[in-house]
Amino acid sequence: MERKARKISFIVFSSLIIVSACLVFFGCAEMGGYSNESLFPEDVESVYVEMFDSRSFRRGVEYELTDALSKRIEVETPYKIISSRDRADTVISGQIVSIVVSTLTVEREIGKALENELELQAVVNWKNLKTGELLINNRQVSGSARYSEFQSQDFSYASALAANNLARRIVELMEKEW
Repeated sequence: MERKARKISFIVFSSLIIVSACLVFFGCAEMGGYSNESLFPEDVESVYVEMFDSRSFRRGVEYELTDALSKRIEVETPYKIISSRDRADTVISGQIVSIVVSTLTVEREIGKALENELELQAVVNWKNLKTGELLINNRQVSGSARYSEFQSQDFSYASALAANNLARRIVELMEKEW
């Protein structure tokens, strides 16, 4: 009986080792394994960021988004922001298509909003000026932020935060497809 139990445990142990070895050696074969390649296209060195347009009646948000995007590109990508379109490898542009403020919670007694959410939606284009290729073509992206007047936060606070979140999403779009 003891001999049979050892044989079964040996078979289970051997099959676990074989399965583990297969996972280690063949598990990443379809993905090409691990890589230390850049997440961003390597034929691009510089980006010119055009001022975003806005279809909204609220002004100033397009400046916040353009500034936040420029800073994010400079910090999170290998690209350099160029102030002249003529010297840049690529140009990124876009338009804020909507600014929506939604009430999340309301104070019961007086009906005043306790917490609001601001959502910015933009359409973004990124063009390689050397080849004429559109790296991002009319992609809709959104970013949001919550704010509360009871915490001394207002629309300008939320718009800066939402613009920063939207800029982060745009930079994520600039990454190469896996």
